[in-house]
Amino acid sequence: MSGGPTGDRLIRVDMTNQSVSIEAFPDEWRLLGGRALSARILIQECDPTCDPLGPDNPLVMAPGVMSGTAAPTSGRISIGGKSPLTGGIKEANAGGEPGQDLMKLGYRVIIVKGKPANPDKRYGLEVNSKGAKVVEADEYKGQWNYALCEALSKKYSRTTSFISCGPAGELQLKGASVACTDEHGRPARHAARGGLGAVMGSKGLKYVAVDNEKRPVRKAANTKDFSGLCKTYTKDYREGQQLFAKGTSAFVSLANMLNTFPYRNRTEGQSPDVETLDGARIVESFEKRGGGMHNCMTGCIVKCSNIVHGEDGKYKTSALEFETLTLLGSNCGIASWDDVADLDRLCDEVGLDTIETGAAIAVYMDSGGIKFGDAEGAKRILKEISEGTELGRAIGDGALSIGKKRKHHRIPVVKGQSIPAWDPRPLQATGVTYATSPMGADHTAGLIINPGMPADQFAQASQESQIINAVCDSSGFCQFLQPTIADIARFYSLLYGEEVTREQAADLGWQCLEDEWAFNKRAGFTAADDDLPEVMKTEGVGPDHSLKFAVPADVIAKAKVRFEPREELFTGHASG
Repeated sequence: MSGGPTGDRLIRVDMTNQSVSIEAFPDEWRLLGGRALSARILIQECDPTCDPLGPDNPLVMAPGVMSGTAAPTSGRISIGGKSPLTGGIKEANAGGEPGQDLMKLGYRVIIVKGKPANPDKRYGLEVNSKGAKVVEADEYKGQWNYALCEALSKKYSRTTSFISCGPAGELQLKGASVACTDEHGRPARHAARGGLGAVMGSKGLKYVAVDNEKRPVRKAANTKDFSGLCKTYTKDYREGQQLFAKGTSAFVSLANMLNTFPYRNRTEGQSPDVETLDGARIVESFEKRGGGMHNCMTGCIVKCSNIVHGEDGKYKTSALEFETLTLLGSNCGIASWDDVADLDRLCDEVGLDTIETGAAIAVYMDSGGIKFGDAEGAKRILKEISEGTELGRAIGDGALSIGKKRKHHRIPVVKGQSIPAWDPRPLQATGVTYATSPMGADHTAGLIINPGMPADQFAQASQESQIINAVCDSSGFCQFLQPTIADIARFYSLLYGEEVTREQAADLGWQCLEDEWAFNKRAGFTAADDDLPEVMKTEGVGPDHSLKFAVPADVIAKAKVRFEPREELFTGHASG
């Protein structure tokens, strides 16, 4: 291919000797970004049997293909590696500024390998147009994310964004996240799932500072038509149905109605506290407390992120998402969205996945550790996690860890990763995604909200949704913009000045999945791992607890054998 951005580079970091090298970005990877690029690097450069917390597991930081351009809501970044939580491949996607900034500087990916001989040492990675270097950062050891980023903002220029690792990552806990700063410098955007914060922590890497130096957006090969497409796409989006205008927290009532608002460790699909957890209460608080909706990155037109203030009118957290309200709220029997906001802030501070942590606390409650609904007890546990106590470590390592420790029978995980809010019992096709996704249970891999779907459509619907979302997570577009594969192919074509067909774009998504499945197979996964836990099959939710996961293994297996593409594959929207 020819045209489009030129001179792209990649950064390689060896934490064993704190050295950095910069190379030309391979031409054969030009159409790969984000998740697909991470998968390709891992399948080529990582032994799938390696220790996830050892020196041979690469930590990949890969912005999407469109990141850094003028395309709307397109600056997301993928963090990748072998997951210490699942033992398989993992990509976690985040918003914020670092993806945009890296691409404006012409860096398509950062690949971090090795680990320091001294595990007590902490380092930072500084990135700018001149290159990158590793610097000592012992002074920041153990700092929570907000204090860390505030201190870093005083050290670096105002044009610098940060990727950071909280105490949970430093302690190498399996539920640890990687934080990215938003437009306001707040570490509120997390590549949360799969424990990749622990991989960052294992390498002694406390932060990455990316100075964009006020660089302009990346130029497309076909500048005029690209600019026109960006304007038209933005106009059409703003004039259309803006599904996420009030954030994902607005889906609480719908989920409760569909029996996918799990209560008390998923023993019920509806919560009696739905009214006090409804995101509408957050929106109502804006008038009195302040806060509001905002965009987490430059160029975002979705603006789905809510800024939550406390009763004192001061900033508390952002964004308080549906998944967090569900897992740290309803699933733990906690009734107040204000308490969930406190828990969300603590997770962001310590550097934890709110889904995995909420599931783990719910398992602990269910096994008699503390009572359901004990919000203050949950907050104490989160603080313990940063201190590395025995209980804190068990919770910080996720639901499977605390479940085994407590010898509890109800542990809702797939491939070691907790099932998110969207429940596979009323949403059977989503259950097929959880079973077959290389990531384990992950709604962003292919969510299908269609409780009435015929059973003979489950496998193809799941496969199509997984391909669409893999393409989206590779492009840099946010799933909430709801781009189609056809949309993404058009943007790619104008960016590179050469036709990229929608079939080619879909093939990139399928190849991404194949790379990830191949990695997991080499890591030791078998067809037996493509299943849901027995508790999802034996314990129901909904009327008379009749809704149970009941998709046969042969139907699940079909989702991994490519179907003949339908029109829906190219025109269906990301995010389900």
